[in-house]
Parts: sequence; structure tokens; C-alpha cells
Amino acid sequence: MTKLLIIYHSRTGNTEAMAKAVYEGATSAGATVSLKQAADTTNDDFLSCDAVIVGTPTNFGQLAGVLKEFFDQAWLTIGDEAVSKSYAAFTSANSGERLALDSIDGILDAFNRRKQLHFKKVCEGVVAAGEPSPEVLEECKALGKKLANL
Repeated sequence: MTKLLIIYHSRTGNTEAMAKAVYEGATSAGATVSLKQAADTTNDDFLSCDAVIVGTPTNFGQLAGVLKEFFDQAWLTIGDEAVSKSYAAFTSANSGERLALDSIDGILDAFNRRKQLHFKKVCEGVVAAGEPSPEVLEECKALGKKLANL
């Protein structure tokens, strides 16, 4: 059974709604899923999952600062542990920009350049322009199911 971590940040509730839809899709496919706000996520959460799904609003063209801080701390504390995980991401943005997803890809690509670390992007991320539509929420559920079935 796949163990997934959904780590997200949300101020307006848009990204949280997407995170809950990803959770619903993943659990319906039989995965064990931990749904956590970025500020409440530990390195143990990050290291103990098979795959990670990152959700963030796009703030000023970037991912949320609390997620950047999480990755900064993980970078400093993971050390030489061997880590190999699949990942995917989603974002809500006022204009539907993908810039936050590019930031996540860049961070995990930097992790890949470290000895013993490997993060594999499974699919393109889901983007909502503001409040997620029913169609976007269905895409989020499908994202959760896809990672649950790895």
C-alpha cells in the first residue's frame, strides 16, 4: 500500500480545497495518506512517505514562504539519508500561473543534485485560477489516485 504525504499551505481556502480533493482521490484508491499543513509537517513525515504531493498558492509568482521554509529545513537536516520519492504538485493562483509549480520543480531538482536524494516528477501539476472549479477538483482527485497507484 502506498503511503502519501500531502503537504500544503492555504490562506484563502482555495489550496486547502484542492488538497482535500487530492486526499479524497488518494484514499479512494487505497493509499494511506497524511494531509498536513506545511507548518505542521516534520522531516519524519517527509522521509517516511513513498510519495509527496505539494500544494501551494502562487504568491507573487512563487510558492508560499512557509513551504520554502519547510524545504530549506529539510535540506539542512536530511543529511546523507537515501531518499527516493515520486512527487506531484498543485497550485491556486489569481491568474492561473504555473510559477509556483516551477519553483517546486526547481527545489526538488536541487535536492536531486545531492548525493543519495532522488525525487521523480510523476505528472504535470494541477492549476486553479482562484477558487477551484468542480473540474479542477476532479483533476485533483485524479492526481491523488495516480500517486496512490504508483
